[in-house]
Amino acid sequence: MPVLSDWVLELEVDQVLRGQGADPAVLRLRRPALVAQAERALQAGAPLLQPKVAYARLTARGLRHERLVLDGGVLEGSLIAQHFAGASQVVIMVCTIGAALEDEVARQMDVDPVFALALDGLGSAAAEALGGMACRSFEREAETRGWHASLPLSPGMIGWPVPEGQGQIFALLDPGEAGVRLTETGMMIPRKSLSLVLGIGETMTVGDSACSFCSLNATCRYQDHYPPDRAPASAAM
Repeated sequence: MPVLSDWVLELEVDQVLRGQGADPAVLRLRRPALVAQAERALQAGAPLLQPKVAYARLTARGLRHERLVLDGGVLEGSLIAQHFAGASQVVIMVCTIGAALEDEVARQMDVDPVFALALDGLGSAAAEALGGMACRSFEREAETRGWHASLPLSPGMIGWPVPEGQGQIFALLDPGEAGVRLTETGMMIPRKSLSLVLGIGETMTVGDSACSFCSLNATCRYQDHYPPDRAPASAAM
């Protein structure tokens, strides 16, 4: 499977704070020391990021009873049926920042747990940013053909449970060359990895915000932070 590795992740401190599940504005007012730790994590952790995207571009043969038939397999579920009915192709991707940062988080947890949590927030932010960059890259490529792209869908969104979705993706794509594997419970290793699918075609439409289909939509504090056609990636990590 092709692996893309020429990604440049330009991250900001507020993204690291949100990656920790925190509100940057609140922390800047009440916990400036944690903001300083996020700044430190960004400086120290950025060189450890190893962003890679393994992908496959598969022809869609038709949708039958919530089963989208592709070259080499199927994607199945109510979410897939709702968004991919007009797809001519599907891009399946697994995005990862590698294991180096994760290993450093484990080392720091016994020495400086506050800093370790900041590094972990950096990892979450970086994986999310990579997923967004990868989707935009494939969207721009589709636009050059006069095609459109769907919402990026990820296992764990409403209508596509993690065990089923991850199994379907890994049956169609082997991201081993990017260093990613799937456990029996459906967890990706390294943990800071995302699996995504994107439908593309001449008649594709985006529809509602992906936040509407996120399993965290009832409690997420950051829905206003995401553009209308992007969802938080945290559910997949």
